[in-house]
Amino acid sequence: MALAGTCRIIPAVSFFADQTLTLTPLWASAFRPFYLLGALYAPLLVAAWLGAQLGFWQLPDDAVPLKLQHGHEFIFGFAAAIITGIVLTALPSWAATEEIHGGRLMLLVALWLAGRIAFWAAPWLPPPLPALIDCLLFPVVFGMLAPQLLRAQNRLYLLLLPILAALFAANLLYHQGLASADPARAALALRLAIHAIIVLYVLKGGVLAPIFTGNALREKGRGQQVPFDMKLEAACLTAVLLLAGCDLGAAPRAWTGGAALACALLLGWRTLRWQGWRVAEVPLLLVMHLGFAWLVLAFALKAAAELTGIVPEATWLHAFTVGSLGLMMLGLMTRVSLRHTGRPLVVPRTMLLAYVLMFGAALLRLAAGVHDLGNAVIGASALLWTASFVLYLACFGTALLAPSQPRAAPGP
Repeated sequence: MALAGTCRIIPAVSFFADQTLTLTPLWASAFRPFYLLGALYAPLLVAAWLGAQLGFWQLPDDAVPLKLQHGHEFIFGFAAAIITGIVLTALPSWAATEEIHGGRLMLLVALWLAGRIAFWAAPWLPPPLPALIDCLLFPVVFGMLAPQLLRAQNRLYLLLLPILAALFAANLLYHQGLASADPARAALALRLAIHAIIVLYVLKGGVLAPIFTGNALREKGRGQQVPFDMKLEAACLTAVLLLAGCDLGAAPRAWTGGAALACALLLGWRTLRWQGWRVAEVPLLLVMHLGFAWLVLAFALKAAAELTGIVPEATWLHAFTVGSLGLMMLGLMTRVSLRHTGRPLVVPRTMLLAYVLMFGAALLRLAAGVHDLGNAVIGASALLWTASFVLYLACFGTALLAPSQPRAAPGP
């Protein structure tokens, strides 16, 4: 927080109070407040959705389909918190950018919280206000990161900026759809956001997974990291963008299915090259590779739905959001929470159970979609998903609020 230029006009008491507040452990790094808030919001969101689904109560705006409200808060509430925490924590280490902490981090957290309050209080606020408040987070993150990324030596990190812009555009389009009583446009906006998250997942996860895997392979004397194949990386990104264009642009089913099949094949080959099975006994690596396996399965399900119709089209979305994104989030949240609080990279047994529950949640949600098993199985899947993040809170909630320990020796 830059206070040097203003300390002459700010009273000394206020200045030192602000310094004390922003230097508490919670505001030292972005993963601390955003992981905490995201993990806290997960059970609240599922409880609200399940209660509305079972008819116990209604979500704030009963004029908006429940599916849309649930999807919006999963993406722009829960997922936005976790993704923001992951990205802002990773960039200083990987792109040598300045860490966002203190007052600037407080601002971002306040914007996220304001968006959630605006969502739940929307029926009692003037129509444009909830949308304006809810759409502020990603533009401000963009504004903070753009100058730093423009100075970064690796220009590939600039690809983060159009992803942030796409997430902002998707949220804006969602609210436009609601304002114009066009649920189809709002649903399209949510799908745009999902595709933006997939692009981020493929780009950044595709850097982290092979490097971490290569480190473990060397430590265990089982070989070296597989070299990056830029042609394959470009082909994977092109296929993912092509699928997004076909899916969002209502292209013929054969085109969309073909693009999804290309994604499954290319990313399947990419994932196999990393040789994750050779370090499968390392939980932090296993959970990442399982996340990519679920991503490949999601693309295969999308191809099957479009080309043959043998599975419902929505199954691919749940394979990604619950199986792939859920496992990758838990894996990265564990790694970052251990590493950046000075703890050894040894996964607590509580988190091993969380991984198992998330995998089970994905299997149940997939089975419910494919076989039309009804709300009971969907609810069971949601409860397992929620339990995973409750276990994360039980394991790391105190660590997120406490000062970091002295840096531990590297673990596996």
